[in-house]
Amino acid sequence: MAAYQSFAKLYDLFMDGVPYDAWCEQTVRLLASFGITDGIVAELGCGTGNCTERLAARGFDMIGIDNAEEMLEEALQKKIANGSNALYLCQDMREFELYGTCRAIISRCDAMNYLCGTEELSEVFRLVNNYLDPGGIFLFDMNTVYKYEQLLADNTFAENREEGSFIWENHYDSETAENIYDMTFYLREEGDYYRRAEETHVQRAYTLAEVREAAERAGMVFVAAMDAETEGTLTDESERMLILLREQGKEVNNE
Repeated sequence: MAAYQSFAKLYDLFMDGVPYDAWCEQTVRLLASFGITDGIVAELGCGTGNCTERLAARGFDMIGIDNAEEMLEEALQKKIANGSNALYLCQDMREFELYGTCRAIISRCDAMNYLCGTEELSEVFRLVNNYLDPGGIFLFDMNTVYKYEQLLADNTFAENREEGSFIWENHYDSETAENIYDMTFYLREEGDYYRRAEETHVQRAYTLAEVREAAERAGMVFVAAMDAETEGTLTDESERMLILLREQGKEVNNE
């Protein structure tokens, strides 16, 4: 089964410990440091809309982009409940299309790690550069090599709740920098009946040097990289890196 089909129904349940509020505040603050406090912002790999909806509530005209219909169905339910102005598009980030440009594009919660190679990474950067306003900002995070090698590694994780449960068998190949999640879900249907489903997720670890080279090949300007949690210098034990790139190539129209 493709990634994020069955998982979509359980995603928010088991991701309730993710600091979406803090990520939203961090995103708003960092974008503001570049003078971006409103306007159109797109999110790649928006999933169930947790960041998209929070940023829409902060006044941004949000576009959420994801290739999993089931995840977007959950996002649309949030949009209806919130009465937000967010627009959701079912598109693959490797070939997404917009009708115009954005002041900023973001991607949170390691969505960019699903790109399987530096060529795919460069292609996404090229698309981002194309759809950003002159001088626009791309802000995204990624899991680090350290997290895959030392924390996820060849471990098994499991969690059981009344609404559902999962077993996550992880494998990281240091030679290919490929991380495979074999996931088994049990989704509660009616009464005490649970439906079993399986998904395989594949991510790739990138060094900062690889990201920077891919961005430069795509024509973007590397601005900064930091520890996503502390916003300090990346260390050998940083679990997630936060990266800022700037659009390059368009002329500013001052008319």
